[in-house]
Amino acid sequence: MITKIDMNSPEFLAEFEKTEAFTDKVCAQFGFAYTPLDEVKESIQQGLTRNKMIYGKRYCPCFMVIGSTPEEQASADNRLCPCTPALTVEIPQTGKCHCTIFCTPEHARELAKEENMEEVAHTHTRGLSKEECEALMKKKQIDGNELEALLEARKHGIVNFNLVDTREWMEWISNRITGTDFLIPTTSFHDALSQLNGKENIPVILYCYSGSRSAYCQRILLHMGYKTVLNLEHGIMSYDGECESGE
Repeated sequence: MITKIDMNSPEFLAEFEKTEAFTDKVCAQFGFAYTPLDEVKESIQQGLTRNKMIYGKRYCPCFMVIGSTPEEQASADNRLCPCTPALTVEIPQTGKCHCTIFCTPEHARELAKEENMEEVAHTHTRGLSKEECEALMKKKQIDGNELEALLEARKHGIVNFNLVDTREWMEWISNRITGTDFLIPTTSFHDALSQLNGKENIPVILYCYSGSRSAYCQRILLHMGYKTVLNLEHGIMSYDGECESGE
């Protein structure tokens, strides 16, 4: 049975204020910072409030509450915020708890940088900074907007990489992403790879039509020792930037 709680009710709003004060206290006590993702923070606080109203305790909303009675719930080792795994393992090792509401100050700053980078890459409100380019180049998969932003940054000398098309010549000549440096078809990958000789330390971004062939080639390059290899997720079919055709 689903317990329905009106989040606009006076009871919920009053308990939500108490939860906000509680999470503020947790941050102050342990030196944590809130996630910069406000929607995540509010969602977790709402879940904690809901559990407090239903179970009488602020159980972690990211995990199911085991037990139908308070005694069963206590013996089931349910996660009670701030939970032991978060304090002893998750935050010390990853910089954030499972729910991400609590972070180390350092991790919160990194999340804020990533959030800002994502906004820039997907809205093109301004060009990417060098730091934002470096953060993007650490990803394994990028989308079309991110590639477009990186290509723009490369024009300005902010970042360096080789953009490689892993499709066949007939596909490449018909339509390819403007700024593509090399055609290295998947079917003759090892032979055509000689084009990258001496360029092994330069980051590589691969693409194909849908992202599957290039993902396969990505695994090969990483296995060969290439340090930075990114794949255009969903391929050229998802790319809305400038393309060209011809030899």
